Amino acid sequence: MSRRCELTGKAVLFGNNVSHANNKSRRRFLPNLCNVTLMSDALNQGVRLRVSANALRTVEHRGGLDAFLMKSKERDLSPKVQILRRQVQKKLAEATA
Repeated sequence: MSRRCELTGKAVLFGNNVSHANNKSRRRFLPNLCNVTLMSDALNQGVRLRVSANALRTVEHRGGLDAFLMKSKERDLSPKVQILRRQVQKKLAEATA
């Protein structure tokens, strides 16, 4: 399982640990990933995702999972969430028609 947020694409970053003596050794900055179940209002079901804590705040700020998916670009999402986005789009189109 990769260490990548399924909604925002946030992944591992690399850098240096720098000691007081200015010795440098490589380190990894891991994203704060959480396994969560988010409710989709359009599909009327829960979706299990592995997202960063930052993405959870963004989902809440934008008004839920469906609103987040409609505002986000498809290339930033994981393949699983891209399929989910298309399903939500289809349901919303049916509801308005």
